[in-house]
Amino acid sequence: MAMAIICLLCFLAFCTEIQWIASVTDPGDVVALRSLKDQWKNTPPSWDKSGDPCGAPWEGVACNNSRVTALGLSTMGLIGKLNGDIGGLTELRSLDLSFNRGLTGSLSSRIGDLQKLSILILAGCGFSGEIPNELGNLAELSFLALNSNNFTGKIPASLGSLSKLYWLDLADNQLIGSIPVSTFTSPGLDLLKKAKHFHFNKNQLSGTIPSKLFSSDMVLIHVLFDGNQIRGEIPDTLGLVETLEVLRLDRNALTGDVPSNLNNLTNIVELNLAHNNLFGPLPNLAGMNSLSYVDLSNNSFQSSEAPTWFSNLQSLTTLVIEFGSLQGALPQKLFSLPQIQQVKLRSNAFNDTLNMGNSISQELQLVDLQNNRISTVTLGSGYKNTLILIGNPVCTSALANTEYCQLQQQTAKAYSTSLANCGSKSCSPEQNLNPQSCDCAYPYEGTFYFRAPSFRELSNANMFHSLEMSLWMKLGLTPGSVSLQNPFFNIDDYLQVQLELFPSTGKYFNRTEIVRLGFALSNQTYKPPPEFGPYYFIASPYLFPDEHGSTSISSITMIGIASGGGILVLVLVGLGVYAFRQKKRAEIAIGLSKPFASWVPSGKDSGGAPQLKGARWFSYVELKKCTSHFSESNEIGSGGYGKVYRGLLPGGQLVAIKRAQQGSRQGGLEFKTEIELLSRVHHKNVVGLVGFCFEQGEQML
Repeated sequence: MAMAIICLLCFLAFCTEIQWIASVTDPGDVVALRSLKDQWKNTPPSWDKSGDPCGAPWEGVACNNSRVTALGLSTMGLIGKLNGDIGGLTELRSLDLSFNRGLTGSLSSRIGDLQKLSILILAGCGFSGEIPNELGNLAELSFLALNSNNFTGKIPASLGSLSKLYWLDLADNQLIGSIPVSTFTSPGLDLLKKAKHFHFNKNQLSGTIPSKLFSSDMVLIHVLFDGNQIRGEIPDTLGLVETLEVLRLDRNALTGDVPSNLNNLTNIVELNLAHNNLFGPLPNLAGMNSLSYVDLSNNSFQSSEAPTWFSNLQSLTTLVIEFGSLQGALPQKLFSLPQIQQVKLRSNAFNDTLNMGNSISQELQLVDLQNNRISTVTLGSGYKNTLILIGNPVCTSALANTEYCQLQQQTAKAYSTSLANCGSKSCSPEQNLNPQSCDCAYPYEGTFYFRAPSFRELSNANMFHSLEMSLWMKLGLTPGSVSLQNPFFNIDDYLQVQLELFPSTGKYFNRTEIVRLGFALSNQTYKPPPEFGPYYFIASPYLFPDEHGSTSISSITMIGIASGGGILVLVLVGLGVYAFRQKKRAEIAIGLSKPFASWVPSGKDSGGAPQLKGARWFSYVELKKCTSHFSESNEIGSGGYGKVYRGLLPGGQLVAIKRAQQGSRQGGLEFKTEIELLSRVHHKNVVGLVGFCFEQGEQML
């Protein structure tokens, strides 16, 4: 028996060797792929076989005339580095390794050898170090996405040589220095005449915005420079790029007057200049009739009355000018604009009478005029939603005891895909309910980050239904097999939405389907409804069937089992121990993901997450960021429970954050009860609860 097994194994090995010799794939490509396979963990099962990469084929590998032309392994859970052997795939046109956080280390300069590459997507990985100058050698490159990594150093000037590039996304890294423009001896980004997207937000870029960066022959539609350390004035050449639709320069250190020709940009939908040091007159936005969202908060503009464009921008949904110097009366027409949803003008100097008129838009949900100088209010009969007047003189007299002069929480609940048709059915921790079939399955999950949506009202079911419909139609899924959960505006003022996509049949997507979905969402093949604006997507790791314990048994394994009963017993004992440990790990994981439920005594109803009146959950990362990493300079108090920190939320709201210390933390049920009670307390002498954090062992209010 043993001799027969040995002979069989030798025969299989001989056949494998013959198969490699007879490979139809170019030998150089085979060597490069095998080197990558040796460097990476969690490659697809087909890569573990000795078949031909093009002939077998290997999952994620596409070929033409025996040459590898595309390598797509999005969301495979790869772990390792991208070594120099990638340069051996000289016919490669598309390389997509997005959403593999385990891919780390620096990018090899040999990536510049891929002379025919047109698509390079490394979004959502863990790469670090400087972006190689050799990327400038990729003359055919049209799509470059390096966002959401850990890249450092400067933006290479060599990227200006990529004359065919239309998408450039370097956002959410740690890049420093100024934005490079061309000189007599060096290229620069001003040469990218076909580029439509400059996404450089959430880095550490400094210096000024070069005047030379923009020109009238550019076709840019998205300029996203928010969340950097850029200083100096906004160049007036920006007003020459009349194709612009989204301009975000917020959260920088810009100074000076806003260019007077900015209103040449009549296609702009979102304009955000908040949180800078801009001065001079308030920008004149007259004629910018496509504008939907405007934020000019936290600058130092000259005192003035409300400009005439307040009343004339018919597409406006959201007007935000907080901590400004506007004065006088607010025009009635502002509140009757047909699309207006939110007016946020707190901490200005508006005075006189507030009269919203009798033709108030049905879309209007929020008017926040806290801390102005309004002395009288004439309320029309057409407005029943949130009006906040705290801190105005009118709240010391006529309206002192009304809801308008008390801290209010918006009562409209943010949209989530309904599971009402599924009744009380539940699934195991790793599975979720498919809203279309109510079956338990393993969805493809991740987070949408919409960088500039044209709306702010999160309870609008029609808006989110259109997003669901576009996802299942454009991604080729079964109607109804999309779930959207927990939309909110995060600390970067991006609309963040949890996404789940469910397989049309069975419980799992196969690897080919995962690669297809990952590519559609990373390559921007999928386009959401226009109201959602530019986005990026970060996928969660996907567990494939073979990673859930589903296996097949070969004939050799059967022979081994038949001849090794003793080994089988040992294996079963080992599996029992492993299963016990995995069960414990799963229980711990469930406790971490559902912290409130994990503290409930046996037999009692946990009630799930707290039932809140307006307060919301904050992530640990959000609170860490708004307190500058819980710096001592932001510490404003301490006691036996822990410390209190000053925090600044993205909209400019100043908050106090109570952080419990080790040893003083409550059980989950007690913490949940405290949150629910505080969220219901509304009194002029009691600080209102904005939200809470309960993750990573932290309890914060």
